[in-house]
Amino acid sequence: MTRIFIPQDAGARAVGADRVADALRVEASRRGLDVTLVRTGSRGLFWLEPMIEVETPAGRIAYGPVTAGDAATLFEARLEEGGAHPLRIGKPDDIPFLKQQTRITFARCGIVDPTSLDDYRAHGGYRGLARALQIGQPGVIEAVTASGLRGRGGAGFPTGIKWKTVAETAADRKFIVCNADEGDSGTYADRMIMEGDPFSVIEGMTIAGYAVGATRGYIYIRSEYPDAIRSMEKAIAVAVNRGCLDDFCLEVRVGAGSYVCGEETALLESIEGRRGQVRAKPPLPAHKGLFGRPTVVNNLVTLATVPAILADGAEHYAALGMGRSRGTMPIQIAGNVRHGGLFEAPFGLTLGEIVDGIGGGTASGRPVRAVQVGGPLGAYFPRALFDTPFDYEAFAGRDGLIGHGGVVVFDDSVDMARQARFALEFCGIESCGKCTPCRIGAVRGVETIDRIIAGDRRDANLALVEDLCQTLKFGSLCALGGFTPYPVMSAIAHFPEDFGRPKLPAAAA
Repeated sequence: MTRIFIPQDAGARAVGADRVADALRVEASRRGLDVTLVRTGSRGLFWLEPMIEVETPAGRIAYGPVTAGDAATLFEARLEEGGAHPLRIGKPDDIPFLKQQTRITFARCGIVDPTSLDDYRAHGGYRGLARALQIGQPGVIEAVTASGLRGRGGAGFPTGIKWKTVAETAADRKFIVCNADEGDSGTYADRMIMEGDPFSVIEGMTIAGYAVGATRGYIYIRSEYPDAIRSMEKAIAVAVNRGCLDDFCLEVRVGAGSYVCGEETALLESIEGRRGQVRAKPPLPAHKGLFGRPTVVNNLVTLATVPAILADGAEHYAALGMGRSRGTMPIQIAGNVRHGGLFEAPFGLTLGEIVDGIGGGTASGRPVRAVQVGGPLGAYFPRALFDTPFDYEAFAGRDGLIGHGGVVVFDDSVDMARQARFALEFCGIESCGKCTPCRIGAVRGVETIDRIIAGDRRDANLALVEDLCQTLKFGSLCALGGFTPYPVMSAIAHFPEDFGRPKLPAAAA
């Protein structure tokens, strides 16, 4: 029997993976071949999707991007043996994009059957939980703290400190909440894990529950991710049936399309059945969170990384990275780029290495003009800042954000004044409406940018935009309004010519 692996990841399905699977199944049956199709997650090389792999005595051999019309020629070339074909890529691990990575959190994505608990265990799954039970609750928190793991959702808060706070807060009930409301433009890491390795999330949440004394967990997934929702619900059902959760109860809650529900307190409001509005802090969720009880709120990538830290040791993870940014980060390369995809690597790569070396420059072939890192609220960096290391503190030092790790590339045809306008418009649309700076300031900002674009009293209106941004930054209740100034002010500072100002010399930029 020959096994052929085909992604069921939403990105691969969007470009025809299901049609490819059907065509291969029909063609194999027509030829009387004993072939089993295994639907996996994606390895994250999206310019090669649908990328299929065949199991051979020499290891897996990849082909891509494959269309349904290629099925006949692939079998004529003896696909089941890894035969030569124009679409043959070779061993996946030898592809430079994969070979250069340090895959820890995403080690199983694209390799295992995401619905198979046996497959998960065969590839190292549940070693982390076994180690956690061996070293005890304080030992788990100590290991997570020593690893240097910080929140991968954007805030970068030390995970061990958050867990320790919840563990030390007395309460009749405690909760673990997984934030999978992945709304940043150019990001898809959460989705990839849920669709490609959901048991890692379940194991990570189980470890967190054990460490802090929580008996119930919620995975909050955005409604725009139907495939991820189905995958997580199926994996939870399998884990329950196989006795993997014991006394830890886990369920999926689906959001309703609100970007602000990615903010932890608005997310908690949504789970509780109320409108997703930001809560004032303090109290912090670690003290008074879901249903007024101590709650760990972590991003999905953070929780999915915990099993590997426990299994392989905190020292192994902490040895990677730079400065206070330890371990690896799933860098999600998107936009106008030749090689878009997920690249997991230790912190420290420069922005230029990511965009030019890994991403291969623009898909259009035109020069790269700007890169936005950190989602729609991230700063725009020009080529003059491409020496910035991918590191929380390095980006903050240049008025930027890493956020959830999204990197969106723009060529020289982009209009940065309109990008600044989009940031303010986005803030106005997505505002929960609770605080005045975000609710009204963003709307006034759009109106002012429109006047600048029209050439109306540009200097005076630019001064007004800067004043509005200061109010948003320091007066907003949460990061939606507080971070909107990053894309607006970086566009004005680094691309003044798009706002009717003289272009700065390269050194000054």
